[in-house]
Amino acid sequence: MSPADVVIVGSGVMGAATAYWLTRLQPGLRVTLVESDTRYEKASSSLSASSIRQQFTCPVNIRLSQYGIAFLREAEQHLGLPDHPVALGLQEPGYLYLAQPEQTTALRTAHQIQKHAGADVTLLDPEALRQRYPWLNVDDVALGSLGLSGEGWFDGPALHQAFLNKAMAQGVQRLHDRVVGLDHNDTHISAVRLASGGSLPCGQVVNAAGPWAGEVAAMAGVPLPIEAARRTVFVLSCPEPLPQCPLLIDPSGWWLRPEGRFFISGAEPLHTTPGLPLEPDWAEWNDEQWACLAHRIPALAALRVERAWAGYYEMNTFDHNAVIGPHPGLGNLYFINGFSGHGMQHAAGAGLALAEWMLRGKSTTIAVEELGFERLLHKRPLRELAVIG
Repeated sequence: MSPADVVIVGSGVMGAATAYWLTRLQPGLRVTLVESDTRYEKASSSLSASSIRQQFTCPVNIRLSQYGIAFLREAEQHLGLPDHPVALGLQEPGYLYLAQPEQTTALRTAHQIQKHAGADVTLLDPEALRQRYPWLNVDDVALGSLGLSGEGWFDGPALHQAFLNKAMAQGVQRLHDRVVGLDHNDTHISAVRLASGGSLPCGQVVNAAGPWAGEVAAMAGVPLPIEAARRTVFVLSCPEPLPQCPLLIDPSGWWLRPEGRFFISGAEPLHTTPGLPLEPDWAEWNDEQWACLAHRIPALAALRVERAWAGYYEMNTFDHNAVIGPHPGLGNLYFINGFSGHGMQHAAGAGLALAEWMLRGKSTTIAVEELGFERLLHKRPLRELAVIG
């Protein structure tokens, strides 16, 4: 096979975004995406709840979200093609985190971090919450944190497809195959081996394999603490409207947001074994969950579960944060992995950061160095405390 300047393992949203930025920043660069699931039936990019928020506890994640929301607002300008216009359906009603009395200290601490980073967030007491959301029961709530702008949801699969279409229009090749090995010595990867029996020589390799990133890293003898963590999303119908409904995070751990004329909701999983089949865990929807939702939103006492689906978080079990950048030993192996449920919203910024790192030696637009691989080697976690589900 013809050599590639860059081989990207995986063409989900992270691989597609990286390919887009590489060929935008350096036109003519030979980039090949290798993808075994070209229908993206198991891809997190196809199964994401596709939301975006500023309310993180690590400033680097807030920076990625700030870049991400600006990119989403102008997605047509960045990614539109004459035969493929970009329509993401972006809505920005905000995220609303609710806290009971024992949780207010943590919420206030997070708020200070977010305000310092420039996030447009505010704290609301119970009376302010009642006035803004009269359909919400806050009798047991002491405080709420609301994103006033830059938070909401969008069509994630459409964003992924737009990145992919634009990258291929810029000359990126997509190869329908599966990576089964990496030819390497102690300092360099020379080729990617394929299930079809071929071998693809390369200058640089990007691990963008999502929930399966750990398996790809192991082909180079590199331990990477990424697991496929199944999450179930339930589609609900409610007979009463909930005006101005944000993406709601309940103190008990469940979340809910509008999706067209329905709502979608999820909670912390009952079963956490890595790599569970991509089938909804209906045991997570029970009388206790129903009662919890109806307590917070009385109109939901009359809800109906319409359907459900399951997708994978690419969970970084080390610290719930992304790994972006090169391996310190295998210098031409790069990572864009482990976003732990907030990858779709960070794809635009993460892809740009990695492309700049690969082409220029550092990320210049968004400072992401603290997400580098070295922290894994030195056992220095950068813990993100605001992980949903």
